[in-house]
Amino acid sequence: MQSVDQIAREIVRREGGYVNDPNDLGGATKYGVTIHTMRRLGLDLTRDGQVDARDVQALSEAQAIGIFKDHYFIGPRIGELPRVLQASVFDMYVNAGSNAVKILQRMLAEFDQPVSVDGGLGPQTLRAVEKATAMAPKYIADAYGIARRNYYYALADRRSASRKYARRRDGGKGGWISRAEEFISPKYHLSLKEHKRRCAKWA
Repeated sequence: MQSVDQIAREIVRREGGYVNDPNDLGGATKYGVTIHTMRRLGLDLTRDGQVDARDVQALSEAQAIGIFKDHYFIGPRIGELPRVLQASVFDMYVNAGSNAVKILQRMLAEFDQPVSVDGGLGPQTLRAVEKATAMAPKYIADAYGIARRNYYYALADRRSASRKYARRRDGGKGGWISRAEEFISPKYHLSLKEHKRRCAKWA
């Protein structure tokens, strides 16, 4: 199993360098760390009294990894999940905050373990995850990855500006879908035909 440091480094690799896409609600981002996160943490790296895009640009890879470990793994208690789920939930937490946990909480109903969908990994959710994992230890990670993929598609259904993250210009799988499928067994990956069928209603 990967260590939290290894998972964090993989997330940095997936996220890439500095971007500031006007269609991305995260705003200026580097290595997956958004300007909103840096403002919340008070990371004035340029020491000019404000946290702006220049501070995002100044962020180092090591600093990003530290932020992920402290605020996206340890803080939300990802490390208390079964190891088989940690990498995918951690990666999704970096990408979508507490929605990563909400996806997990909604999924638990499919394993007859309904919990409150509040985005927090409290005792109730952690117990339910343990029970669901014991019921289907070989499927639980795939189930979460599939739920995560469905979340991305549904988000693109609702917000046309987000569709470019789910579907490439040539009709192939966008970054969101490819990212989710990195944590799903190949047998559950959508074929290109299935992906295009899923996106067919988008203009």
